[in-house]
Amino acid sequence: MIRHGLLMVSGKDAAMTVSLLITNAYLYIDRDWEIPNGWIALKDGRVHSVGHSGDTPPSAEKMLSANGKLVTPGLINAHHHMYQNLTRAYAPVTNGTLFEWLQGLYPLWAGLDEESVYLSTAVAMIELLMGGCTTSMDHMYVHPKPFLIDAQFRAAKDIGFRFHATRGSMTRSVEDGGLPPASVVQDEDTILADSERLVHSYHDASPGAMGRVALAPCSLFSVSERIMTESASMADRYDLRLHTHLAEDHDEDRYCADVYGCTPTEYFERVGWASPRSWVAHYIYPSTDEINRLAHAGVCTAQCPCSNMMIGGGSADAMDMRRRGMRVGLGCDGSASTDHASLWLETRMALLLGRFRNGPHSMTARDALDMATRGGAACLGWEDEIGHLRPGACADLVIWQMSEISLAGALTDPVEAWLRCAPATAGTTIVNGRILVENGQPVLKNLGDILGAHRKEAMRIQRLNVSM
Repeated sequence: MIRHGLLMVSGKDAAMTVSLLITNAYLYIDRDWEIPNGWIALKDGRVHSVGHSGDTPPSAEKMLSANGKLVTPGLINAHHHMYQNLTRAYAPVTNGTLFEWLQGLYPLWAGLDEESVYLSTAVAMIELLMGGCTTSMDHMYVHPKPFLIDAQFRAAKDIGFRFHATRGSMTRSVEDGGLPPASVVQDEDTILADSERLVHSYHDASPGAMGRVALAPCSLFSVSERIMTESASMADRYDLRLHTHLAEDHDEDRYCADVYGCTPTEYFERVGWASPRSWVAHYIYPSTDEINRLAHAGVCTAQCPCSNMMIGGGSADAMDMRRRGMRVGLGCDGSASTDHASLWLETRMALLLGRFRNGPHSMTARDALDMATRGGAACLGWEDEIGHLRPGACADLVIWQMSEISLAGALTDPVEAWLRCAPATAGTTIVNGRILVENGQPVLKNLGDILGAHRKEAMRIQRLNVSM
């Protein structure tokens, strides 16, 4: 039954045994539902029920006390390039513009193969879990070898991570007026055929899926018009999401004006992408009218605050976009631009950036958390099941961990304290009902082997002396 807006379990439900019961928690269930000193019960990979400390919970196979800590839905990463952790903080490009950075790294990324992609994906997912992220997309658009996304799905399965792969692509090399070398681009037929293969092999549209596929040409200036239009057509045919970078840099404005005779947003609309299927990354330099048009069309956007600030490329006004009706999520972006994969840090930076831009009344910690949960779920088209902890949702959640020193004096608002009193990490991360981070450490027996192998691959990719 429902009392005071909170779910109560009936006598029949109370007699049912759930797999895990978390008690003594400050529960952030959803943007309009919080339970101080509450409990949450998980069963069969779903949220079974929630309640106050005074409500009778169901019996459980395992009980876990949150010890008064904040519990939230797992954060959702709406934009990432996982392979880039192989070239983190690469010294020759740390002070370059976006295009300079890309031109310096593309030749290194030409060395990617299945092993390096498996390892970089595994490291990225483990790091994301430690930062409270339970679902992530990945924008894999560099394909010097085949079957790289297959390697990513293997890593996700081995770790138990909820993964929304995006089949990225590039067709324009330096010989065609683009930025990347010919070794990392593909022809149109190869891209379209492999996209269809991946959809048939890995896309799971069923409720509670652990793996899905979207189509994601890298950017308007890196692929042909045919790839854009046929990707939109394929998405309609198979009911898929669409993703790309959009309006990220002034160089993109100049490119679209010279090649297409229009702005990036106008070209995006021309090729049939202005639809509820689409979400874009960054979207820093549109006009107000263009924001209004895409918001009306149902397009979502993923903001990447740390990456935008690190590369000095500007940032979007996320709260203004939200006021205009556009759903906004958060992303870590590439681990060679942001150089980390902590969605908690992105959420904190989103709060700081929003308040720095528009003043102290403009944004709250709950706004930022909503972007990191509901907003990310909207980007992935998955808002019915993830991004909240309402009964029936996927059992993806985080018990947050902060030092007593960091929280000393923070007595009145656990959600604001979560972002203001830094740093916070995941003490416990649960995906699909399984504990994947416990006591702040990944539950993965071969982590040392993965890190050792990753180091060797990173040195190979960066062309460093293996003896270093």
